[in-house]
Amino acid sequence: MTYDYDDDFESIPNLDEGKGFDVPAITSSVSEILKAIGEDPAREGLVRTPERVARAYQEILGGYQTDPVKLVNSALFTVDYDEMVIVKDIEFYSLCEHHMLPFFGKAHVAYVPKGKVIGLSKIPRIVDMFAHRLQVQERMTQQIAEFIQDVINPWGVGVVIEGQHLCMMMRGIKKEQAKMTTSAMLGGFRKHLETRMEFLNRISN
Repeated sequence: MTYDYDDDFESIPNLDEGKGFDVPAITSSVSEILKAIGEDPAREGLVRTPERVARAYQEILGGYQTDPVKLVNSALFTVDYDEMVIVKDIEFYSLCEHHMLPFFGKAHVAYVPKGKVIGLSKIPRIVDMFAHRLQVQERMTQQIAEFIQDVINPWGVGVVIEGQHLCMMMRGIKKEQAKMTTSAMLGGFRKHLETRMEFLNRISN
């Protein structure tokens, strides 16, 4: 499903009021920012911009309101399978906490089960839960790995994230092609080189 962000926001799911996200305060603050840069918040093209920005932040930063227990939603299954499980090329979008500019890219997640697996769709949702917060890529990578480790207690977890950061692309050093790669290896992925290399080789192919 796609959304037209110029339409009314009532049609967009999961944007409930009263969950610690102050839309009126953000709307007011954006109006003040527009004035501070020399714009007129009352001109036709900007009349609804403060509310649009507030609603966009409510969606982009919705990870703060995500309940991890409901996210997993009992999607844990007992299995005898003990080979590596990989979900790669998970697209994500986040906001850098230093400049509140977007960074985006792909996450690759792997684990080796130890009696339990998690529903396939839950891994991208876990990535989104941590991406939809003010973040630094290094911390987000670690948080994803530690959450999966805590939830299913596998033999090991590996997470690799490749990201492009607009705070580096459109300001400051202005390097448009630069990418950042971070990794978190827990359990067997940290202790056993062959396991780590299998993961890295499989996501690079």
